[in-house]
Amino acid sequence: MMAHMSYSNQGFPDNRPRPRNVSREEALRLEGYKHACHVLFHAPTSAKLFERVPIRHVLLMMMRFDGRLGFPGGFVDVKDSSLEAGLNREVEEELGCSSSKFEVTEKDYRSAQVREFPQKCVTHFYIKELELEDMDKIESECVNAKDHGIEVMGLVRVPLYTLRDGMGGLPAFLCNNFIGNSKSQLLYAIRSLHLLREDQIQEALRACHGSQY
Repeated sequence: MMAHMSYSNQGFPDNRPRPRNVSREEALRLEGYKHACHVLFHAPTSAKLFERVPIRHVLLMMMRFDGRLGFPGGFVDVKDSSLEAGLNREVEEELGCSSSKFEVTEKDYRSAQVREFPQKCVTHFYIKELELEDMDKIESECVNAKDHGIEVMGLVRVPLYTLRDGMGGLPAFLCNNFIGNSKSQLLYAIRSLHLLREDQIQEALRACHGSQY
């Protein structure tokens, strides 16, 4: 008879180690772990939805081949000279970004998290600010990228507002299926960039958790 295994709300078996935050230096000293790097591109905007709801900021995520939302990036190969070299290679393959203005550097590095389940992996997260016209360029040219329509189904903008019904906008967006820890990375970015107050974030999370979607 198969033994019963209970799972936490994050989907991890209760007897498995939880993901833990580490520094970049600690992460690079680990042996036997894969390294995955992802980046959030963002830009401020003065646009308004329906001419009255401030959009405030453009945050880019993408729909992956598996139907989940995530950030551009992927695993670092042994042939890559650094974490950033691997990330920029993946970004060019997925988004077609080859200009130096889109290059992610170590100064854009924000966090690292070690995961033991379902495989031994370190996820590195970067945040890079661009001009709004650069974001428009990424979106218009990504259809010509190597992985478009194969590994990347399309780009999406994260709505930072909540509509009058209390569900439309960010709460509904947070109900999507996110790959790995990309949802927590998104929330970390919103907090660290001071795009929303903490009470607004918590309200969006409560609305999402209480929805019937």
